[in-house]
Amino acid sequence: MDTLELKIDLVPREPWTGILIAELSELGFDGFMETKTGLLAYGSSEIDTDKVLKITGLLEAERVAYSIDKKIIPYQNWNAEWEAQFEPVYIEDKATIVAPFHTDSVIKGLKVLIEPQMSFGTGHHQTTWMMSRELFEWKGLPNRILDMGSGTGVLAIIAEKLGSEFILAVDIESEALKNIEHNAKLNSCTRIEAKCGDIDILDHQLPFGLILANINKNVLKKHMSRYSELLSSKGQLWLSGFFTSDVEELRKFAEELGFNYLEQKERDGWAILKLVK
Repeated sequence: MDTLELKIDLVPREPWTGILIAELSELGFDGFMETKTGLLAYGSSEIDTDKVLKITGLLEAERVAYSIDKKIIPYQNWNAEWEAQFEPVYIEDKATIVAPFHTDSVIKGLKVLIEPQMSFGTGHHQTTWMMSRELFEWKGLPNRILDMGSGTGVLAIIAEKLGSEFILAVDIESEALKNIEHNAKLNSCTRIEAKCGDIDILDHQLPFGLILANINKNVLKKHMSRYSELLSSKGQLWLSGFFTSDVEELRKFAEELGFNYLEQKERDGWAILKLVK
């Protein structure tokens, strides 16, 4: 199938790239890449772009200038397109997220190979970047980790490279499942199990010491009680995929379910909320 590429240039760039990723991901787009000027969004060539854009907040927004271009990319040209756009992602000096065509000369710290295909989560977005960095801050990660909304599997891969013995990577998209397995092989990871589905597929699981959930606010609230059941005593829950303005709402919701607040981190208007059972 051919792919629709939507190129959106924005002034200011933030926080609109993140807002549009959140909105477009619910409107048929399933691949995203941030650029120096805005955003590239990818989806089926059958998407009615004009209809979709009217549903986003962009057309009615004030204090933002934008331009939109669209083109159809033949299926066989997809890899060439993302190769031209994918730049190394530096998690400070701790790790570098690269594609297979990058050379080792760009690497700083831990090398993480990612071939994104049509999955979200290359580390370019603030939420994935923050989650990646925080994994390095926890010395001696738990042996069992659940990565919900795993996308490319980048967080699961980093967790294994940092010593976790088992990581369950879950995503609702079947293409993401294939991508996780592919990227795990690229990184010689053998302790990642990938599953396709939602929270309801996680029956009879041994408890996890850490759950990573980089999704969106409404899904996080829907899943929260199940996260509590899946965590071990004193296990941690890290939430992301929402704006700093949503932190208090999610914190209150989680505390009503028995979680205790640990801390929050912020980057360009996006947040991570850390909780403990």
